[in-house]
Amino acid sequence: MTEGRSSMTSAAAPAQVEQTLRLYIAGQTPRSVKAFANLKRICEEHLKGRYRIEVIDLIQNPQLAAGDQILAVPTLVRLLPEPVRKIIGDLSNTDRVLVGLDVRPAS
Repeated sequence: MTEGRSSMTSAAAPAQVEQTLRLYIAGQTPRSVKAFANLKRICEEHLKGRYRIEVIDLIQNPQLAAGDQILAVPTLVRLLPEPVRKIIGDLSNTDRVLVGLDVRPAS
């Protein structure tokens, strides 16, 4: 999580929709690090093999905030599948994140 724009890709399973997620942060703050860790954990538990995370550091690339209309950080934007959804905060409330991503908890 040191790059201004980095991505982590996990191979998509056949016949399953891949989630394309963009996490906007502002530097390596404790809240940003926690948001990324929470997102990674949630994706591994509920979307294993079906997600792609792109991290955008607005300290390094502030112009990138305009495209997704980012007003607060950290903010998670689900780009695909549509519709686009946004979740603001450190993503510590797993149930809220799953609802926001329109993902059902794993059984």
